[in-house]
Amino acid sequence: MNREKHEEIKAKALELFAKANIVLTDAEKEAVEVADFGLNKVEDTGLQLITYVNTEKVCAKELALLPFQTCPEHKHPKRDYDDGKEETFRCRYGTVYLYVEGEETKDRVMNPPEGDEAYYTAFTEIILRPGEQYTIYPNTLHWFKAGSEGAIVSEFSTRSTDESDVFTDPRIKRIPVIE
Repeated sequence: MNREKHEEIKAKALELFAKANIVLTDAEKEAVEVADFGLNKVEDTGLQLITYVNTEKVCAKELALLPFQTCPEHKHPKRDYDDGKEETFRCRYGTVYLYVEGEETKDRVMNPPEGDEAYYTAFTEIILRPGEQYTIYPNTLHWFKAGSEGAIVSEFSTRSTDESDVFTDPRIKRIPVIE
């Protein structure tokens, strides 16, 4: 992704954080990560985030999703020191459509990004509105998508090692590259 696009998406994420009354320092605003997962269609498949803390034991982040933006299907596998990352998502703004492994929800609200359906297999639907939360256990395939307003999600988890996430789509590169 080029620098101009990166800054445009970051500005949209900062607007969402403000709508959710999430107060960020200037340093945090500057540090907002824009992840396009190497697919170069960030407004469709992407995620914006700020990490507050990530220690050997705990992690806290804010996630911003643009309207109808999808964070692609992935899981947090077993690591040398634990069974994998466990995370709780708490919706702060908008609506988040979370999909996890299990029995497929009939008449689900959202679908995977057009053209990428082959890389999505988890279809048990959990709908989170502001104040609602859901815990995703280690090694559970999941993906999530914002509704029409976009969404802000607070993530509370065990240690985050994003580089060890396993994505269903082999084209994905988790660590962003800005040209």
